[in-house]
Amino acid sequence: MKALLIPTLALLAVISPVSPAPGMAPQGRDLRTPYERSGYKATPRYAETVGYLRMLEQFSPMVRITSIGVTPQGREIPLVIVSARKAFTPERAHAAGLPVVLVQSCIHAGEPDGKDASLMLIRDIAVTKSLAGLADRAVLLFLPMMNPDGHERRSPYHRINQNGPEEQGWRTTAQNLNLNRDFMKADAPEMRAWLGMYNSWAPELLIDCHVTDGIDFQYNLTYSMEMYENCPRPVVEWQERLRTAFEREMEGQGDPVFPYVFPREDKDLSKGIMTGAASPRFSTGYAAVRDRAAILIETHMLKPYRDRVTAMYRLLAAVFRFVDRDPNALVDAVRRGEEETIRALSRAPDTVFVPLTFRRTERARPVEFLGYASTVRKSEISGGEYPVWDHGKPLRVTIPFYDDVKPDRLARVPTAYLIPREWTAVIDVLRAHGLRLDRLSSPVRIPVETVVFTRAEWRASPYEGRHPVNTEFRTRTDTIDYDAGTWVLRPAQRGGRTAVHLLEPGGPDSFVQWGFFDTIFEQKEYYEPYVMEEIAARMLAVDTSLRRAFDAHLAADSSFARNPRARLNFFWERSPWYDPKLNVYPVGKYYGTEPLPCTPAPSDGGRRRRR
Repeated sequence: MKALLIPTLALLAVISPVSPAPGMAPQGRDLRTPYERSGYKATPRYAETVGYLRMLEQFSPMVRITSIGVTPQGREIPLVIVSARKAFTPERAHAAGLPVVLVQSCIHAGEPDGKDASLMLIRDIAVTKSLAGLADRAVLLFLPMMNPDGHERRSPYHRINQNGPEEQGWRTTAQNLNLNRDFMKADAPEMRAWLGMYNSWAPELLIDCHVTDGIDFQYNLTYSMEMYENCPRPVVEWQERLRTAFEREMEGQGDPVFPYVFPREDKDLSKGIMTGAASPRFSTGYAAVRDRAAILIETHMLKPYRDRVTAMYRLLAAVFRFVDRDPNALVDAVRRGEEETIRALSRAPDTVFVPLTFRRTERARPVEFLGYASTVRKSEISGGEYPVWDHGKPLRVTIPFYDDVKPDRLARVPTAYLIPREWTAVIDVLRAHGLRLDRLSSPVRIPVETVVFTRAEWRASPYEGRHPVNTEFRTRTDTIDYDAGTWVLRPAQRGGRTAVHLLEPGGPDSFVQWGFFDTIFEQKEYYEPYVMEEIAARMLAVDTSLRRAFDAHLAADSSFARNPRARLNFFWERSPWYDPKLNVYPVGKYYGTEPLPCTPAPSDGGRRRRR
């Protein structure tokens, strides 16, 4: 990681010419954050934010600022490390057995609540010591501005649903990519930088700070955690204890919290609220498939900015306190979760299945919810209806909560995936995720399961810079010759479920779905009808079974019978001129038990945490 460079004038604006002794704030120095100095109405710009953090670094030996990378517009992405034991590198943190907690803010840069709460927390832990001790037995990492370019695209009009601050950044990056849809495909340079950091530090707990849209209610803050089979059971159990602790602490502070609110029917809360498992394109879903804990924090957009930041501050402090009480419990939960996943992925072929998608059942449980009385208003402008909440009529109601989530689509996991060496973009992403790859040291001829696509339909408009494709497919067993140098990925490794989600075509965040293999669906050679007519006649003359199949198809499908091109395609697809690779997934799934002749591929530099 590189030292962070900031404009000299911005630095001088917040750091006094005479530096204080290490760890000591100068007498009478105003340590309020820019947000506090604004009367709790404004969030600071990039240079002012970094300048304030540099001041804290000057005042405390517990604080170190580095950079995880550079944005497309040339801004460093600052990472703040807070550690009483000065574990300022992944190696020192891991050697000391300290849990690592990562708090990231402004992934959606128009949602800066987490950033302003983090600046106050860093100060109060490391400088004023009003929260002393919270970085004694854990390493706290802060990414206050994960999306610096979006952070600097500022306006008071970026978040129409949001009540403050006075100005905020833009939701997406300078390349208009939503980073919280990019954790798997990793298109954005910011995400590649984040993955490098994540592989190195391997934080046991990720906290992702946001501001929610949606219906109105009394809570300043809601949260979400992956509590399903997309996350290892030891990690889920630790998260359940954490949830109980911070809910109790927030309630005691008069600032109760509630699970993320997603109503089944916006206009009728009595129908209940629902939840589900996050896809790994999102932060919490990604941490789950990496066998690690995560919390999504969503402050409520309609609440005053000060109330939102205060709630964020309180919840983050509550989480830090829980980790500090028993740091080994978090480290142990993640270690056991990783070991369980590796053992499961190491079982005999045909017995290993990983859920790719989940479904919510109709089973619900009653929960108490703090909302407001509401009415439905008919609009004279749009002609539609919309809800109106009455803050003078707070309600405490019991509603059904649909949180029974079960695996839906399962992937049968092979011993190894074989990826031809020409698919370099795919290899780059796998390596960016810190996955271990080998290469065949000599040619092999082996049976593999092959996917053949029978339908592919692309989204008409772009989504996150791509046109996702929905497919249907069948599988078959082929014996294939693989050259030396073919990439080999064995799922039975740390982070192995990430590879399964990327390489299984049925996964919602697979390489196929995101368009990395779009060229396999393109026909590159064509026939002239007058040529194919002669070939089809010869084929019919020598193959009576083909004649019967053709006649049956004519009788069964009138649209086929009326379409000359479709009739010729029938023979084209059965001729030796047809491209055998068209609509065929080039990644083979090897289910054998015989070891493949492999040599480890050189690492791309992403370090992995070892226990």
